[in-house]
Amino acid sequence: MPYDPGVAYDEALADRIRELVAGEPDLTEKQMFGGLAFLIGGNMAVAASGQGGVLVRVDPEESDSLVASTSARPMEMRGRSMRGWLRVDADAVRTERQLAKWVELGSAYARSLPAK
Repeated sequence: MPYDPGVAYDEALADRIRELVAGEPDLTEKQMFGGLAFLIGGNMAVAASGQGGVLVRVDPEESDSLVASTSARPMEMRGRSMRGWLRVDADAVRTERQLAKWVELGSAYARSLPAK
């Protein structure tokens, strides 16, 4: 189903993410960045973006190599590129395998951070 810009975020994509993170301890959902974010220990792991696709939080040291080797691009906020925050277009998370890769990257990084 194509993304409907009249909805704040792709609810079907959010449901797919929810299924993948269902077993995570200390999981919360929060509307942020115009989408629905999934937080582990209070740290954002991944979000169904309000612009379509997903936002993924990764180790800032891995940002450049992920951007170079995948279709992900740095997230920009107020015109500034955010290291450790990646935007992945909807086309790159169509299959469960594609989405699971990004959800696991974001979840693993969120788990590595001190709980808030």
